[in-house]
Amino acid sequence: MEMTLQLTIDCADPPKQVAFWTEALGYVPEPPPGGHATWRDYWSDMGVPPEELPPGAGDTPESIVHPTGQGPRMWFQKVPELKTIKNRLHLDLRVSGGRDVPLPLRRERVTTTVERLVEAGAGVLRTTDEPDMGQYAVLMQDPEGNEFCVY
Repeated sequence: MEMTLQLTIDCADPPKQVAFWTEALGYVPEPPPGGHATWRDYWSDMGVPPEELPPGAGDTPESIVHPTGQGPRMWFQKVPELKTIKNRLHLDLRVSGGRDVPLPLRRERVTTTVERLVEAGAGVLRTTDEPDMGQYAVLMQDPEGNEFCVY
């Protein structure tokens, strides 16, 4: 049996999350299948009744994919409630190259990524800088407050 992995992230503003996470991960908005102009058009052609599609659903991309098909599909599901507690699951963006790379170079790679993601709308929550343990990592949050790590 074939299985694929999709990460579903509850959010208030799917287009904003799509824009941020495409920048963060190097993913692209997932195009609607079959040459449809929008996902709403696709769902309509599949027979989904209009009353089951909330206003705006599928008018802009709500999912992202890796441009070469690597990695999981990510779907940003609109929900009415805001995030209120710490994530039980979070993403780690491993950009440093690992412990075989000298710590100053790993720190530079992490810092460069953090600066790019702050420019894209992320916030920095905490930096862990423990040179004696060879560790440098930054805890961040996306535009809706979901935590993720860069190391």
